[in-house]
Amino acid sequence: MVNSGIYEWDRTNGDHAILRWEPPADHDSDARTVPVPLHDEVNMGTLRSIAEQAGAKDFDEFCAWIKRNR
Repeated sequence: MVNSGIYEWDRTNGDHAILRWEPPADHDSDARTVPVPLHDEVNMGTLRSIAEQAGAKDFDEFCAWIKRNR
């Protein structure tokens, strides 16, 4: 896996993508793994949980980023 500071598709487990983030060498955080459902729509509670697991500090900005990057 490339250590680029972005989430990479690690594997698929049922109907979920398992994404993994490897922090850059100069980062003081541990690696993170986030399951994301492979559905056309995700309810707001699930989306909030994904944001928290991914380390998002601002949920509204997280949602705005998703809209910009669809």
